Amino acid sequence: MGLIWGTGAYAARSATHAAIFAPLAPVGRAEAVAQRLADAIQLGLLEQGERLPTEQDLGRQFGVATVTAREALESLRSAGLIETRRGRAGGSFVCGSGDDARAALTSRLTGLSRVEVRDMGLHYGLIAAAAAERAALFATPDEVAMLATLIEDGAVANGVAARRAENGIRIEVAALSRSARLVSEQVRLQAEFGPLLWIALQEHGVVTGNAARHRRLLAAIGEESPEGARAVVSEQVGWLVDRLLAIREGADR
Repeated sequence: MGLIWGTGAYAARSATHAAIFAPLAPVGRAEAVAQRLADAIQLGLLEQGERLPTEQDLGRQFGVATVTAREALESLRSAGLIETRRGRAGGSFVCGSGDDARAALTSRLTGLSRVEVRDMGLHYGLIAAAAAERAALFATPDEVAMLATLIEDGAVANGVAARRAENGIRIEVAALSRSARLVSEQVRLQAEFGPLLWIALQEHGVVTGNAARHRRLLAAIGEESPEGARAVVSEQVGWLVDRLLAIREGADR
């Protein structure tokens, strides 16, 4: 059964939260937890005023000790990205802005070598392609129709809605693979590599080209063509990584 229960927007938001709070692998430090949450806040995927899970819940979701989650939240408070309120309705709430997301992510991108970016893209592409291949074998007509809705919603979205739709599409395809391990790994990679890919997906031409490739993937899944689905995703991810590297080179000049 896929991840789309209601509207495309609801499915995309659910998939986004699944990616944000996916376990870290290997077990991460406080810096890794803080980076994951900071990415989500700066991208607008965690909205201003949104309440974060408790320290205990964060530790369980990320697969880290409670004290590690506490240190991460303290780091985010120091950065002005969250605030803590006391009392029965208290907790940690998002107060940062996503206005400088591109600058922050581009800075991280330029800190990676071309080899590192290519390697991350290779891993991401292999998982996404494997999921697409299996989705073509197992997706029902109703599931293909629901995926089509999510793709078309994403094609006309922008900003945060577009980012959520991209998450939703990738994770929905993984869900259609009927493989819990592929879903888990795709969710993890959406949190690790997805934010960097979103740098490229802010360009109108790339957004248009990406939507066209999603439609080709949908057609391959609908035609029950595993080879075609894998080929589309492999080409799509390679194209996005090339755009990402071009942006990295431009930022270095």
